[in-house]
Amino acid sequence: MATGGGTATQVDPAVPPEARVGAPEAAPDVSGLGRARALSFLTPAMALIAVFLVFPAVFTLYIGVTNYQLTGAAARYPKVVWLANYREALTDPGFRNALWLTVLFVLGSAVIGQNVLGFALAWALRRSAGWLRRLVEAMVLLAWVLPGSVVAFLWIALLDRDEGTLNALLHTPGTAWLVDHPMASIIVFNIWRGTAFSMLLYGAALASVPPSHLETARLAGSSGAQTLRDVVFPHIRGHALTNTLLITLWTFNDFTPYLITAGGPNHRSETLPVYIYNTALSISGGRMGYGAAVSVLVLVVNLLLALFYLRLLRGRGPSR
Repeated sequence: MATGGGTATQVDPAVPPEARVGAPEAAPDVSGLGRARALSFLTPAMALIAVFLVFPAVFTLYIGVTNYQLTGAAARYPKVVWLANYREALTDPGFRNALWLTVLFVLGSAVIGQNVLGFALAWALRRSAGWLRRLVEAMVLLAWVLPGSVVAFLWIALLDRDEGTLNALLHTPGTAWLVDHPMASIIVFNIWRGTAFSMLLYGAALASVPPSHLETARLAGSSGAQTLRDVVFPHIRGHALTNTLLITLWTFNDFTPYLITAGGPNHRSETLPVYIYNTALSISGGRMGYGAAVSVLVLVVNLLLALFYLRLLRGRGPSR
């Protein structure tokens, strides 16, 4: 019942509000550009996305079902082989070895290494003096912003068998770290290089923890481990899952280990990106169709990882 000016009007509650007042109005053109001019501004960006993202993705799907190669008759006249490349990849011991090494690389250097060291640095620096915190952050960020090729050559010099800095410090002359321990070398390398992102993200997350909660835990006699478990981690769990998702995807697709070990020796550090390069683009490989099929499988694995983390994040709800 609505009244106005002494007149009563019956309102049917079964009728939705939008039906009572007519069709909803279009959103106002706040910018004053108009649809045509607004689309003209979007066109260059959409063209770049189409050229550099959509077309390569579609072309990769296409050559993944062909026997296309860099050289030979198949380079000029590729034939469609449908799912033969995918069947070969799933039964190829080299692919399974690369997948297993990639899992070790991601777990060791990202999920465990960068996560733990990044949080430890952020936790240790949360109450440090301003100049000390800025100095440590600058040093850690330096490893992150340096180009991958520069960092790779620095680590080759560090781990060199004859004149390496590490052998000089440990008094272990002649130890060939990149030959005897290739996976451990690239795992430690990636931890050193990528910890800065986790440290900065956890630093921002710790700043959001209410100081009153920490003080209450201290007055209640909680130990440091109990405070982390019962107060800190529940507040930053959303940040932790987001950080883990990002560094997992970055590490899974990281090509920098090729600059250090090239996948050797004897494929002992050949992660999936390096395996794809050695198979599809190197002179000894050149099997572009097979490499494209493996790339699609890598994309599927990345999507599954992203969905897994997003499900965890959505299931736990936002941090409070």
